[in-house]
Amino acid sequence: MFTIGDFAGLGRVSVRMLRHYDAIGLIRPAHVDPHSGYRYYTAAQLRVLNRVIALKDLGFTLQQVKSMIEDKVEPGELRGMLRLRRAELAAQVERDAARLAQVDARLRLIETEGHMDTGDVILKNVPALRVVELSATAASYDDAASISENLSPLYPRLMELMKQHGIAMTGAPIGYYEPAPTGPGDETISVHAAFPVVSGTGSEGLGFDVIDLPPLGPAATALHMGSMMEAMGTVQKIANWIDDNGYRPVGPGFAREIYLECPPGDFDRWITELQVPVKAPEN
Repeated sequence: MFTIGDFAGLGRVSVRMLRHYDAIGLIRPAHVDPHSGYRYYTAAQLRVLNRVIALKDLGFTLQQVKSMIEDKVEPGELRGMLRLRRAELAAQVERDAARLAQVDARLRLIETEGHMDTGDVILKNVPALRVVELSATAASYDDAASISENLSPLYPRLMELMKQHGIAMTGAPIGYYEPAPTGPGDETISVHAAFPVVSGTGSEGLGFDVIDLPPLGPAATALHMGSMMEAMGTVQKIANWIDDNGYRPVGPGFAREIYLECPPGDFDRWITELQVPVKAPEN
């Protein structure tokens, strides 16, 4: 048997925590000396302690852990639970990392205030375009992670479906968003991944939609270099140009994002054209 101090050292936990586990009935000592009150543990109890720590570190409450231990969850079932919980935590970490990147981008944008230019903003007419597309739902414009995790998988899926049906793309990938609330206060948006195709492409039984994107008419456009997490700098440039030249935006936010260059995994080398429809100044 091991003293509480030795057992704590082997299990990489504090003596205080072992005493707490004892108090709530999670891990009882194998033996308590009736005279000294010293607690003693066995080597076999390290397996129980390992389960407790693993489950606690994965976000389960001590009461949930106690129930799992008491129910004698089988190793296979426990592994499955841990894998599921790990996947949930990994997804949360990814969402938090995306939010952190968004915050960093906003901070960098704030640091450039007063130094933004309106160069390289081009006014051009964007014609109607036939596209094939897949759509998904994201939480809101504020949730960059939700937009990315719902929009990004659509492109490879759409490319595979196009390949199956022998449909070729005729231009760069397109992304656009639309409000899709289901009730008051709901900020849900619909995200769309699209590829331009020839005008005669049909839509029956293909597994995706074939639509005609309407013409934007005049649009203020600019190239954004790098990750879309940093796009607010280019957005600010377009907004400055619109304001300085007396134009007004038509509709909420961007009409379209055209992904001109998208090296896999190298977001710093992405080139994206942002297109904002505008209304000409009134004379």
